[in-house]
Amino acid sequence: MTEAEFRAICLAFPGAAAGSSCGKPALLVNKKFFTRLRREDLSAVLMEVGFDEREMLIEAEPDTFHFTAHYKDYPAVLARIESLHPGSLRNFLERRWRKIAPKAVVKAGLPPPP
Repeated sequence: MTEAEFRAICLAFPGAAAGSSCGKPALLVNKKFFTRLRREDLSAVLMEVGFDEREMLIEAEPDTFHFTAHYKDYPAVLARIESLHPGSLRNFLERRWRKIAPKAVVKAGLPPPP
């Protein structure tokens, strides 16, 4: 997946908008961190991934999934977008979106993927 494809998938979620988090470009929903693309390794920061799930993902697909010391205590995983399937990205983002989007928006549901 390219950076443009990553961005298009992210911005297709209702309420998603460009912003910043900790001084770095990020995508936000409801003024809360949604995801960002790490410039250091072109990896997406994917939240709402439990520690057990993260370990399983890294073991199953080490060329795609990883984490750094910064994220070791967060329920998150990093995913290199060049090898991340777009459908998988949507699934991870939907989990986060459902947690941070306004409840009325969540109840209205997601539009079909582009």
